Formats: sequence, structure tokens, C-alpha cells
Amino acid sequence: MNSLMNNSRKDRMLLLINKVLLIFIILITLVPLLYVLLGSFLQPDILLTQGFSLNPDHWTVDGYTRIFADGSIMRGFFNSILYATCFTILSVSIAILAGYSLSVDNLALKKPIMFFFLFTMFFSGGLIPTYLVVRSLGLLDTMWAVILPGALSVWNIILARTYFKGLPKELKEAARIDGASDFMIFLKIIVPLSKPIIFVLALYAFIGQWNAYFEAMIYLEDQSKYPLQLILRSILIQSEVNPGMISDQLAMAEMQRVSEMIKYSSIVLASLPLLVMYPFFQKYFEKGVMVGSLK
Repeated sequence: MNSLMNNSRKDRMLLLINKVLLIFIILITLVPLLYVLLGSFLQPDILLTQGFSLNPDHWTVDGYTRIFADGSIMRGFFNSILYATCFTILSVSIAILAGYSLSVDNLALKKPIMFFFLFTMFFSGGLIPTYLVVRSLGLLDTMWAVILPGALSVWNIILARTYFKGLPKELKEAARIDGASDFMIFLKIIVPLSKPIIFVLALYAFIGQWNAYFEAMIYLEDQSKYPLQLILRSILIQSEVNPGMISDQLAMAEMQRVSEMIKYSSIVLASLPLLVMYPFFQKYFEKGVMVGSLK
């Protein structure tokens, strides 16, 4: 009896520690987000001198107004949507097709193909050879230079392969008895059963491409094709706010305050698609990750 009570106390203590840790993690995650969100709506001088303020008289949408009026950030936003969407469709298609093929037991040269994929995870050609390949294909300064080089992810292929190997083989055997071809089995049976891993791969691919800026910085010259993250990098790191966002009549101190407000507004705008997207993918996320990574 005493042993059971001691175990119960230990369990309660462990749960309490877990709750405290989770609350701490939530706080250190939410506080910066709330600071940036409120900073995008507060008047710059109030934020710098008083900090947070819930007084409606101190709120303003001037940062967002300047962003929408200028157009460069919105153009980068729509460019990022286009790049991330095309990249996601292509990357997920490659991952599920290659993963399903490698999950088939009687695939010819299965081990050499798998070794070739795994080899590329540890050894790559590097930046200069990749740049030369992109240039020789005539892809410089096009959206495909941003999308194609990283579309094949070996890690995503491994996740998809492991998930497909966990599906019941009896379903495929029954479909073959009914006369279904391999393509029809994949399209009508495998894909509908693979929604969790497909949504997880899509989330990985979209987030990765949405946050990417290095490829665009290397391969793109036309600024009208820049993604949002590359424009945001210029604003946050290099402090290069587009002059069209700030009036020439503003004093230097006021320009600095307005520049800070534009930075906060830009960060919020860049985070919106991911914040809107994640709740719809959440129900598939845990199942897809666990089944795809462990067998």
C-alpha cells in the first residue's frame, strides 16, 4: 500500500514538473511573438519609451499601411506563395513516388538505388558545381532556379518509404486479384491511406521553402522575383527599408522609429501563412511523423 502511495506521489510530482516545464516553454515562445505582434500595432515612440500599452490611443496600423502602399513586400509575399506552393507539389510528388517504389519488395536494384540516395545525404557537389549546373540549364534568374535544386529530399523519401512499408500488404494483393494495375493500386488505395504522411511532407516542404532565402540570393538578379524572406532579410539584418515606405520629410529620429515599426509589421506578415496553415495540418502531423519515422 505504501509502495502504491509512493508511486502515486512520484507520478504526481513528475506531472507537476512536466506542466511547469511546458508552461515555461510556452511563455518563452509566446512572449517574443506577442511582443512583435503588439510592436507592429503600437506607435514607435510609445513602444520605445513605455513598452507594451493596451491604450487604443497608442495603436496604429501605419506600419501595415506603408507596407501595402509600397508593394515590394507584397510582391515578395506572393512570390514566396508561388515558390513554396510549386516546391511543395513537386517535392511531395517525388517523395511519395520514390518512397513507394522503394517500399516494393521485388524492386530491381533496390539496394544500389537506396545506397545512391543515402550517399547524397552525406556528400554533395557543393555550391559552385550546383551553380554551374543551374547556369548551364539556363535557369538563372528564373523561379525554377529556386525550386528545382532542393526539390528532392532524401529524408522525405525515407519517411514516405517507411510509412508505405507499414501499410497492410493484403490490400495490394486483394487489388491485384481484382485485376488492378500497380498504378491503380497506388492511386486508388495507397494515396488515400497516406494522407498523414503526405500532409506532413507538404508541411515540411512548404515551411522549408517559405523560410528559404539563400537560393534566391544566389540565383536571382531581378528584384521583382525576390521572395519575401530575402526582402525581409534586407530589412532586418541590413536595415534597408525601401525609401518608398518612408516619407522624405520625416526627421532622422522619426525615420528610425517608423523603420522599426515596419520591421515588426513585416515579421507578422511573413508569419501569417504558417500560423494559418498549421491548425489544418495538426491532426495529421503527429501520426504522420511517428508512423513515418518508426516502424
